[in-house]
Amino acid sequence: MENKLYVGNLPYAASEEDIKTHFSKAGTVTSVALIIDRASGRAKGFGFVELSTDEEAQKAISMFNGQDFMGRSITVNVARPREERPRSFGDRNRGGGGGRRDR
Repeated sequence: MENKLYVGNLPYAASEEDIKTHFSKAGTVTSVALIIDRASGRAKGFGFVELSTDEEAQKAISMFNGQDFMGRSITVNVARPREERPRSFGDRNRGGGGGRRDR
């Protein structure tokens, strides 16, 4: 499954439709996922594009990697599977709190 691509350094103003239109020059785009920051609701500047075949995905990499898209030089490569990471919330007490300050 080499037809899913990571696309980085996207302009924050780019929409999923903008990305789909751009990548359709390389083939049939089956999905676009623009990653959005939960807290701010703004794009994080990267996303994923899936094309219908591996050949179209390779064509998109050669056509668009390092090229200008809406004023930014984008990175395009084969998406790697997400690494499983342990869900740890770390040390909740990061110091500096709770003590009396009037001493």
